[in-house]
Amino acid sequence: MNDATPTAPRWSLVTVTFNSAKALREFWSDLDLSASLEWIVVDNASQDDSVEVAEQLGAKVIRLPENVGFGAANNRGFENSVGEYVAFVNPDVRVLPESLPTLEEAVERTQGIVSPQLLNADGSLQPNGRGYPFLAFKVLNRLQNNSSASGYRRFAEAGQEIDVAWFMGAAVAGRRDTLRDLGPWDEHFFVYYEDSDLGMRARARGIRRLVTGNVQWRHGWARDTKKPSFAAWRREIPSMVKFYARYPYLLSVMPERTAARLDREFAA
Repeated sequence: MNDATPTAPRWSLVTVTFNSAKALREFWSDLDLSASLEWIVVDNASQDDSVEVAEQLGAKVIRLPENVGFGAANNRGFENSVGEYVAFVNPDVRVLPESLPTLEEAVERTQGIVSPQLLNADGSLQPNGRGYPFLAFKVLNRLQNNSSASGYRRFAEAGQEIDVAWFMGAAVAGRRDTLRDLGPWDEHFFVYYEDSDLGMRARARGIRRLVTGNVQWRHGWARDTKKPSFAAWRREIPSMVKFYARYPYLLSVMPERTAARLDREFAA
């Protein structure tokens, strides 16, 4: 008779799905779920076979009766996870479990929240690290897709780590206690801007935000608001209004000067 207590997973991966079956098949089919890793999928009332695919791939699936939004669903997954470290990972991100110890080392060393450097399908770097989300920078970034507006888009080359103001919510990792203290996700944002808000709340608490090029994961990154889509903009605009009402200084007409002041305040 074996009375050994099962070892709790060291890492929990939390993924929110909404009609994401195709992405799950493409990005998660090769995931090795070992004893030190659990994968929790929170399904926002998908109308495709996302739930069935996730279960077939070995995930613990939480079925929500309605779409509660990205942040709220992430929080449900967080509440049901047990790992000492938690990574929120989109369904179109390919996780490399062998890189989790490196990600863990960065989390421990910085005592912050950390994102791997995300890659496009061709291996090029995605700008998942970002500078302060001033409205002026975001507008310029949207109008000029390749713009590096005052360092707003930030990349971590292999072997490099960079401090950022925030990073895209496609891959966010940290210690459970750090994330719990942060919320982790503000459910006032149904979708969009919850990742910018997470970064700004972390900054207010003196928590570092880091992108590490020592860990690189592929990300599909199909952003709806880069296409002419009324439905996507209808979802984004309410979140944008809430965000800038909460952080009015990010409406500054002199963003570079304000950014320098914010950096000094954080360093202090």
